[in-house]
Formats: sequence, structure tokens, C-alpha cells
Amino acid sequence: MTDLVACLSTGKGSWIEVAKLINNYDWRNIFLITNDFGKEKFSSQKEVKYIIIDVNKGTESIKKIIQEALKEKISGDVAINMTSGSGVEHMAMLSALMNIGVGIRFVMAADSEIKEV
Repeated sequence: MTDLVACLSTGKGSWIEVAKLINNYDWRNIFLITNDFGKEKFSSQKEVKYIIIDVNKGTESIKKIIQEALKEKISGDVAINMTSGSGVEHMAMLSALMNIGVGIRFVMAADSEIKEV
């Protein structure tokens, strides 16, 4: 089984994409990088682990938060999705995952399944 790491932030309709990703596969763990608003408003029938960030803190600070939250919790390959969020969040997530040393597979929701891109 694979872990899913996804941004849950800005972007019209992007929360729907994240919800489909969560529901269309049997993930080992689901990690959502979001802010307090996202944690409060997003709901999922599956267990989700939230990594709370403040985009105003800058890329390096966000990267450290993500890396601390994920190290020793993920290994091997992880599926990632960056449909939601900003470039700062995306750069921080990618940098954190690369520093942890996991393989990265980009995934997206497609009908009732997921596709690797």
C-alpha cells in the first residue's frame, strides 16, 4: 500500500479532486498539507492526518514543518497531488519529501480511479 501526501489549500474545485483521490484508492496513510481553515472545513470518511502550515511563514519554514511531520512515518514511494495549493506549498512539500528520501509518484483522480501522471 502507498501513502498519499496532498496539498489542500487554494484552487477552485481542488478540494473535490483531493476528496476523489482519498476515496478512490485504499491508501496506507493519508497526509493533507493545509491550514487551520482546511482542517476545520474539509471532511473525509477515511482517516486523514493533517499537517497544519501557515503559508505566510515562507517556504523554508513550511518545509521544516512538513519534513518533521512525515519523517519516520513514510517510506518507499509516496503518491503526491498538487492540484490544490500554491507554488510555495508545492516547493516546500517536494523539498521535504526529497530530503526524507522517498520516491515520488504524481497522481490525479480520474472518474472512479486514480491515475499516475
